[in-house]
Amino acid sequence: MGCIVAVRVTPRSSRPGIGEWRDGELEVRVSAPPADGEANSALIKLLAKQFGLPKSGIEIVAGAASRHKRVALPLTLEEVLALIRR
Repeated sequence: MGCIVAVRVTPRSSRPGIGEWRDGELEVRVSAPPADGEANSALIKLLAKQFGLPKSGIEIVAGAASRHKRVALPLTLEEVLALIRR
């Protein structure tokens, strides 16, 4: 079972990382620019590292060209929340 998480990505950040939930979206900062899919790749890499998942287990299902994305994760929402807080 998995879940879809709403993510708001901030590219070209000087402090990459996962922030707080804001307006129903998870704030994520990446250092990559939003060109040629670099920010999307950085997002997947960051989420994979944070959640201890392979990159192939994470998929952007909506918003690939937007800063507001929907990301499919092979975790429950409760697991996602617990892993973000640590």
